[in-house]
Amino acid sequence: LKEVAQHCTMDSCWMVIFDKVYDLTDFIEYHPGGYEIMLEYGGTDATNAFNEKPHTIEAADMLEKYLIGELIKEDRMFT
Repeated sequence: LKEVAQHCTMDSCWMVIFDKVYDLTDFIEYHPGGYEIMLEYGGTDATNAFNEKPHTIEAADMLEKYLIGELIKEDRMFT
């Protein structure tokens, strides 16, 4: 999570969702809820926020395009 925390800007926006790390930098400006919400959760584990807001199946599938890794075992909450 330390490395993820360094990526919380418009130029580099990473998030963790269900223990997987996503680089959403290229998507941030296209997020239907606005880039502000993306920056709010950039650099963090955004699993709860992702689950609490309605997302389409397509949105969940789209995440795979941005997958760059998984958390190390010690940082995982789900696996």
